Amino acid sequence: MNLNRYDRQIRLKGFGTEGQELLRKARILVVGAGGLGVPVSQYLNAMGVGTLGIVDGDIIEETNLHRQPAYSPSDIGQAKISVLGAKLQQQNPDVNIELHHTFLQPSNASALLENYDLIVDATDRIPTRYLLDDACVIREIPWIYGALHGFEGQLSVFNYKDGPTYRCLFPQIPKPGEIPDCNQLGTLGVLPGIIGSLQALEAVKVICGIGEILSGKLLLFNALDQQSRQMRFKKDFTQEIRKIRDDSHYTAGLCDTGGGIPMADYLKFNESGKPHLLVDVREPEEFDAYHLPNACNFPLMELERHISEMDRSAAVYLICHSGGRSMQAYRKLEGKLLSASLNWIQGGVKDLEHGTS
Repeated sequence: MNLNRYDRQIRLKGFGTEGQELLRKARILVVGAGGLGVPVSQYLNAMGVGTLGIVDGDIIEETNLHRQPAYSPSDIGQAKISVLGAKLQQQNPDVNIELHHTFLQPSNASALLENYDLIVDATDRIPTRYLLDDACVIREIPWIYGALHGFEGQLSVFNYKDGPTYRCLFPQIPKPGEIPDCNQLGTLGVLPGIIGSLQALEAVKVICGIGEILSGKLLLFNALDQQSRQMRFKKDFTQEIRKIRDDSHYTAGLCDTGGGIPMADYLKFNESGKPHLLVDVREPEEFDAYHLPNACNFPLMELERHISEMDRSAAVYLICHSGGRSMQAYRKLEGKLLSASLNWIQGGVKDLEHGTS
């Protein structure tokens, strides 16, 4: 190992040569070579991870270039994993790069994860995250979660030292089309770089045993105000028994809105004066900074304790900053309200707050 290359991080008190040696021995698998996978892979590679595996079956498209800076126009049409692998090997020849030119599927998930110490989720498919969670629980491997939704990013560490898992936070796979993907919502080019870098940081902390791990905590980053917040969640022991299920369980299309309505439709409904309850699921400090006049504040992680209050209304509309948490709240509440109809508002308060709608 070329210690001079890593001199500046070896000098860090609390990291040192011991931390560098732990990185050198580590085997980390990154699932995805796109917006999150590029910064995750580049930083872990540069920092001297011993073995870096990458799983991806996609090709480079022009629409990738604004948020995946490892690729250039001349790379369009080539396999992401081939281009990224070559650049990583050139960046740091000391790292053992293992390329898996495929998508993570029920038929290969267990085998792909074998012999890795840590998994980093850099996929943009919700069903794949459920598959990844099941496979990691079975193989007893922790994994780093990262996700994007409009101007918001999310980060957590699942299955760390028998801690909470993805299914503890989001028990059910969304219905087909319930969650718009980045192709529908759009993605600000720099946001995947921020969240991906935070994932790489969390991976280093897990491998080297430093700092406080984001286990049982969901970090929410708002790019518009540069604010980050953490929400705590507990392990759901009903989710302990796992198995890799067939393809149909992990299949979800991304083409409709299942339970979601545009903000404009809600505003029109609100003007009609029909009775309903508008529930803002953001954190209290976000709610205090700005909220719609008729909204009440039931934070996402506290929803269950307010079910009886919501069920006294004819209709419940869920809202957050940009739609991600209100959709998650919809999943938490679906089937639990006996009398009230349930909807979540796409987009959220961000446009109203900034006077653009």
